Amino acid sequence: MSIRLRLTLWFSGLLALMMIAFGFLVYYVVSLNTMQELKGRLQDEAKALEPYISPNRNGIGFDLGISVPRDFDYNMIGIQVVSYLQDREGTVSRKSFAYGTDLAYPAKKDAKSRYTKVHMDGSPFYVFETPITLTGSTEIVGLLQVAGYIGKEESMLLLLRTILVLTGVAALLVAFMLGMFLSRKALQPIEQVTAAAERIQSGSDLSTRIPGDSQDEIGRLRSTLNHMLERLETAYKGLEESNIAQRRFVSDASHELRTPLTTIRGNVDFLAKVWEGAHGEKSQALTTEEREQLSKEAIHDIADEARRMSRLVNDLLALARADAGSDVPMERLSLRPLAEEAARRAAFLPRNAEWIVGPLEALDGVWVKGNRDYLLQLLFIFIENGFKYTPSGEVRLEAVRSEDRVGLVVADTGIGMSKEEVPHIFDRFYRADESRGKTSGTGLGLSIAKWIADMHNASLEVRTKLGEGSRFFVWFPVDFSEPAEYDIIEPTERPRLPEREES
Repeated sequence: MSIRLRLTLWFSGLLALMMIAFGFLVYYVVSLNTMQELKGRLQDEAKALEPYISPNRNGIGFDLGISVPRDFDYNMIGIQVVSYLQDREGTVSRKSFAYGTDLAYPAKKDAKSRYTKVHMDGSPFYVFETPITLTGSTEIVGLLQVAGYIGKEESMLLLLRTILVLTGVAALLVAFMLGMFLSRKALQPIEQVTAAAERIQSGSDLSTRIPGDSQDEIGRLRSTLNHMLERLETAYKGLEESNIAQRRFVSDASHELRTPLTTIRGNVDFLAKVWEGAHGEKSQALTTEEREQLSKEAIHDIADEARRMSRLVNDLLALARADAGSDVPMERLSLRPLAEEAARRAAFLPRNAEWIVGPLEALDGVWVKGNRDYLLQLLFIFIENGFKYTPSGEVRLEAVRSEDRVGLVVADTGIGMSKEEVPHIFDRFYRADESRGKTSGTGLGLSIAKWIADMHNASLEVRTKLGEGSRFFVWFPVDFSEPAEYDIIEPTERPRLPEREES
């Protein structure tokens, strides 16, 4: 059974109970008021009648009679007088009914004031009975019965019952149809949710959203599901982009590793051919000195490619640690000594440009949270890039300060970059087309620099112009925390003194 049908049945059942209760209440009130009016009228007519005792016609005993007012309506009210003077079981002494039978009446011992409902020849009557006593006595001598025809009242109540039943049934039918319609409208958002979930399950469209902007419970459910679908779509797109990036990364890494391996293998094959010919039976085209020279050149090429592979593998391992989210130990560092150490080591790097160390006073008294080795690697990546892409001119290191941040700047006057290249320079294996093949490198250095900067909550800024050089800013958040008391002097435990013997 569907929720729609169940809701409709619950609604219809509740309405049916309410209609039944309402019908009973209406019928009870109308019936009670009608009977109360009739009872009051019968009582008034009974009070207007005056009973009396007269001698019997045969001269034996007495009969019980009544005096009737002139305005008495015999068409609506009937009278019957029962006498207990001659017989304790009672005898009818007078009646105004035109029917052949008498009204049923009780014996003297059971006579009392009451209302009863009787039928005479198929006609309904409502009867008021009241005992008759002699003046000044409590002895019951007769019974006065005043009956009123209630055919009209019975017809009216029957009509009322019919109307209540018919209107109740009609109301239930209308309520059932209306309930089905309203439940369909109310549950339509749930059907939309189901349809959206089915489309998502089939994987056809993750951009599906459930329409509507109501603020009710279903509206809040719709909003929650739309937010969930948006996050699922974002996560799915991120996963797709991650898979694409991973495939591109594996492809680029394979390509970068294939090149030195091909060179090494070619040189090894070349060495094998050179020295196999030295022991063959054919005449030798190369002298021993020439073989040694060729071997040295091949070994030199093999060593260069091996170093290149070693750097590439180290870079790949660094990026793998970055992707794995490995924790790096951090400590409170003074930034100026670190920058001076990087500047000193950079002076020994191979280069064609002039190495200049600019003002570093902005680093005085500046402390940061970081890892010394990784920060040195970060600076060396930018300095080596400056040397690599500056065939002539200068590469400069300097420091700047901006509020609660401090920046290290590596600037060069090299080939620079275009605006289109800047958004991609931190992508793995990305190298500008103009520099590809002209300079050595794997295209991983700036990716590693970006990871190190992110690890230290630092931000990178690039200012460059094609043909005029580049400026790389590394902005560090300054650590204003108080240093520990034992930054310089390590704490030591107080030595235990031997216990003195008591004399």
